[in-house]
Amino acid sequence: MICHNPEAADRDATIRTQLVARLGEMIADTDKLPAAKRAELRGVISTKPGLNRFLRVTAGGLLRLDARAITAEEKVDGKYLLRSNEPHLSAEDIALGYKQLLEVERGWRDMKSILDLRPVHHRLEDRIRAHVILCWLALLLIRIIETTTGDTWTNIRRELQRMAVGTFTGPAGAYRQTTQATTAQTQILDRLDLTPPPRILSLDTAPEG
Repeated sequence: MICHNPEAADRDATIRTQLVARLGEMIADTDKLPAAKRAELRGVISTKPGLNRFLRVTAGGLLRLDARAITAEEKVDGKYLLRSNEPHLSAEDIALGYKQLLEVERGWRDMKSILDLRPVHHRLEDRIRAHVILCWLALLLIRIIETTTGDTWTNIRRELQRMAVGTFTGPAGAYRQTTQATTAQTQILDRLDLTPPPRILSLDTAPEG
């Protein structure tokens, strides 16, 4: 079964455009180089698969962009092949099952990187179990937030981390105040049904006299 992902297609096209532009810069004016120098550059490019697949070498040893290879790759942007041994599953079920596997793999990556599941700095079994459960609950919370907001945790965290608290002092006393929530921050909190923090968190007036 052949599947097509429009977002992946855009990403593939962007990456290819960048690679072709880089390769074009590398081989520009190489016709003026001695054959040995061109062969040396050809060897360097051959160690970079992303660039090498778009390179064509003429019979005379000249370096050129491979227009056919570029065109051929454009035809498969965002496309991937799925194979199943279950003939009774529909194409939609197979595709959804594959996407769920990708989500499981992403979950493991998030557990190990964002949530620091490993290494476990505990020796007692109950503490190790508690550590794993807390990481699992944190991952579940992340997925709920992503599903509710329709955005990635990376974007959401980056936006909310811009919220800050400042402490201000003066003759009348001191107070702690939060920054004004941006439109994006307000939208995130509204979708999560969370109340924005109050502007004034604490107020300590100076004693009279």
